[in-house]
Formats: sequence, C-alpha cells, structure tokens
Amino acid sequence: MSLIEIKVPDIGDFAEVTVIELMVKPGDTVKAEQSLITVESDKASMEIPCSHTGVVKELKIALGDKVKEGSVVLMLEVVETAGAATPDATPAAAIAAAPAIPAEKAQTATDSAVSAAVGPVEVRLPDIGDFKDVAVIEIMVKVGDSIQLEQSLMTVESDKAAMEIPSSAAGVLKELKIKVGDKVNIGDLIAILEGAAPTVAATPTASAAPAVTAPAAPVATTAAANPASATAPVAAVALAVPAHNPTTAPVGLPHASPSVRKFARELGVPLNEVRGSGLKGRITDADVQSFTRSVMSGAIQTIAAEAKTKSTGTSTSSDGGGLGLIPWPKLDFSKFGPVERKDLSRIKKISGANLLRNAILIPAVTNHDDCDITDLEAFRVSTNKENEKSGVKITMLAFLIKACVSALKKFPEFNSSLDGDALIYKQYYHIGFAADTPNGLMVPVIKDADKKGIMQISQEMGELAKKARDGKLSPAEMTGASFTISSLGGIGGRYFTPIINAPEVAIMGVCKSTMQPVWDGKAFQPRLMLPLSLTWDHRVIDGAGAARFNVYLGQILGDFRRVLL
Repeated sequence: MSLIEIKVPDIGDFAEVTVIELMVKPGDTVKAEQSLITVESDKASMEIPCSHTGVVKELKIALGDKVKEGSVVLMLEVVETAGAATPDATPAAAIAAAPAIPAEKAQTATDSAVSAAVGPVEVRLPDIGDFKDVAVIEIMVKVGDSIQLEQSLMTVESDKAAMEIPSSAAGVLKELKIKVGDKVNIGDLIAILEGAAPTVAATPTASAAPAVTAPAAPVATTAAANPASATAPVAAVALAVPAHNPTTAPVGLPHASPSVRKFARELGVPLNEVRGSGLKGRITDADVQSFTRSVMSGAIQTIAAEAKTKSTGTSTSSDGGGLGLIPWPKLDFSKFGPVERKDLSRIKKISGANLLRNAILIPAVTNHDDCDITDLEAFRVSTNKENEKSGVKITMLAFLIKACVSALKKFPEFNSSLDGDALIYKQYYHIGFAADTPNGLMVPVIKDADKKGIMQISQEMGELAKKARDGKLSPAEMTGASFTISSLGGIGGRYFTPIINAPEVAIMGVCKSTMQPVWDGKAFQPRLMLPLSLTWDHRVIDGAGAARFNVYLGQILGDFRRVLL
C-alpha cells in the first residue's frame, strides 16, 4: 500500500473556485472517477473526480475553501498490485508492467465482472410529494425493452395532474410489477431490470482520461492470446461509463449541487424550471419537493406538459381555466369607447385565485332564511347606551359570532374540514369575518371565540378591522379560521351566495336587516328580520343538516338566552 495525493486537475480558465460540497469522508472507499467534491465559480459548479481507487485517509480541504489546479484535495491509500500503474506511470508503462494472463483466467475474470454488473435491480416509485394511491394511467415500456437511465416508464395521475415516472437504473426490463389502473405509492416496486448497473471500472491512471483508455491495451493483449475470449472484455469495456471531464465547465446549468441534481433526476424534475430558495438562488431538495407537489396538485405545469397540452389542443392557461373550456374572449375595448386600465391589487390577485379554485372545486349549496332579531337589536342598542364611556361599540356581528359558535357546537360537521376520505373535526372555534378594505377583501380571525364574551369580541373585531384597513394585519391574524361570516349588513342587500373559504366547509352570509310584517297567529306585527345565507359543502353536509343549522341559529338570535343552554 502507498499514500498518494489527489489534486485538483485542470478545471479550465478559473483561478480559484469555492468548495461547496464534500462528497466523501475519511475511511470511505472510493473508485477511480468517483466524485470527491463540488466546486463552484461565479458561473457554474462542477464535480472533481478521483484519479485512483483506494481509501480516503485524510481530507485536505473544507467547505468554503478556495482551491485551484494542483491544490491537494485528500490523501488516498491505494493498493499496489503487479498490474497496477504507479501515480507517475503512463498508460504505456502500465501496460508494459502488466504480467501475461492466461486466456482462460482472463475470460473467467471478465465473466465475473460482467455478471456482477448485470444482477437484477428493483425500480421503485420515488418520492412524488404528499400524494397517496396515485393511479397508473399509462405504461410506456414492455418486458424485453432496453431501458435507459431516467427513461420514462409509466405515467401516474393525481386528482389534479399527471406525471411521468423515470427509471432509476438502466438495463433490460425483465418484469413489470404494475399495470394500468393500479394505485401506487412511494416505494412501491415498479419493475425489475437485468444488467442495470454496469460496474466495470477503468484502470486508474495519473490523469482524468476517459475510462476506456487504460483497459484498451490489456484487452487487446488478452484477445491476441485467445481470440475467442475477446468478445466479453470488449463488451465490458463498452459498458464502462466515460470519466467525468472537469475541464468542461457546465455553463448555464441550474444553480444546484450534484446531490440535488441527482434527486431531481430520480423524480424526473426539470431543474431549469425550479426556482431556488437557497443562497444566491441555489436550488435545494426542499425546492425540488415543492415543485413536484405543485405539479401533482395542478398548481403549475412543466414546459414539456404545456407543450404536450398545446399539441393536443387543450388549453390549461387562464384563457380556458384548465377545464377544456373555449378560450376567454379577448377584445380591444377601446374601439367601443374610452377605457382606463388598472392592475389588480395584490390582495385581489391572491384572493381571486383562491375564490376561483373554491368556486370550481367545492359542490356548494346555499340556504336562505330570515331570523327575527327585534329583541336582540333592542338589547344591543340599550347596552351600547349603557357602555358609551367604555369606547367599545357592540355590533350585531359580535352577537352573530357568538351565536354561530353555539350552532357549531350543536352541529360539529360545520366546524370540520375534509382530509381525503376523512373529516377533521376541530375542537376549537376560530371565526373569520370578512372585512372590506380599500385594497380588497380581507378575513381577520377571532381566535377562541367560544371563550370570549360579546364585549371582548366586539373590541377585538374593531382592532382587527382597523388593522385590515391600514394594511397591517399579520398572516397569523388571518389564518386558522374554522368558520367564516361575510356581513353586508352595513351596506344593504337582501340575500347573496358567499363562496366557501377552503378548507372550511361552510360560510354564513348576512345582509341588512329590515322591518317586515310577521304574522303572530292573530295579526301582522312589525318585526326586524335579518337575512341569512348559509353556503355549505355538499360533500360534507346535506340539505337537512343545513336547514337545521339555520333554524337553530335563528332561534338563538331570536332569544339569546339559548346561548347559555
């Protein structure tokens, strides 16, 4: 055994580059051409390979170090054999030093190397994000096919989008473990390949030459001794993977480490379409996973998928809504008269996308009812007079929030959310209320409304509404609602159909109360009636349940003492 220095080879016209990744550690066994470190210039990153096979004894560099051609990367302990070239030996010298090998032994050794390389390899479904039981909708290969590394094997589909699954190895397809219509999950066995892992390594040389260079002469010598045995060694050499060439800087590659690139290849993710969140826009594993989830959820499409969609004539852009609809009409409105163009506010852009999704994906139904709030309004007015000095004005919405909490407790499915084929019943009562602001609709949330009184709810509502108008609401103050109330009482109107705020399953719309004649059994009496519009998700709630909820809510508002029951 001997200890040699592994140095940075010629890396092109770069004075110094930064070490951004260490791919080995002391004690690791490395092979010739195996990547040791990743370095990065201001334009690209590249892997530095090992020129020999051996055991890493000592690393001479650390993350963040600056290196250049000739810098020592590590100390490697190599095994000296009669047929191995020394670090300073040329390929010709190595060939001259190699002893003659009997043809039979050469053939046996070669056959062993090839057989070790062509063992059966299992190909399994990679991580495709938070999706379970995705359906196989297309098989793209058949038994007997020669499969290339990262060749697409099949297409799977979630309820939002489809994705092709690439092969993690190369070889001949011996057995398919899935068929069209099957449901698959991460880690499921897809196929078995033969000859999937060619492992014939090149004889180490002093430079980073192509892997086929060193074995060429010994193979020729063996073939001369026994021509019949030449075929297998030549085939083995042909299977050898070309050495990494560090002199070719990967200009224009996505800003990501080799491990992230490998991870992206395993998932079939086009890295040039992924936006990095790391330092200087560097792409991380989390970015790749997020991109995969977005594709599978239908939130985004890859360029290839968009091209395929266009070729089939189906629009997935906002023009057709991704629903196979005819394109949205595009008109030059100025030819009909004067126009003014204003961009949507950021809030309207965000809420608009959410509202469109919710309106399309939720099978919503709305119940319209009137409830008598004559006595409650009289109590509210008198209470405000008594508490004028407190500075807190009680609104009807505060009573409505408290009444809705009681109704949610009696009908818990209205305080739930869908999670696949299950319902999540929430044990908390966070009520969102829609607030009209100069920039658009915002929904602050009253947390734990069941634990707060009317005065406290009114005060908190006032504070949150002011923050909303001033644009100072924090994300925490707008998340976590289990039920939402949209009130137009201060403006007017009779009834409307509010859109459910997913992942909630219901929303209450309230309009302006009006005096109406109500029959009491003997005569018509003037009563203050409040219009209610309850929109509910028909996947979770049925019509009878919605009717009972509204009736119960009306009873509470008609006699607020029921809140205590």
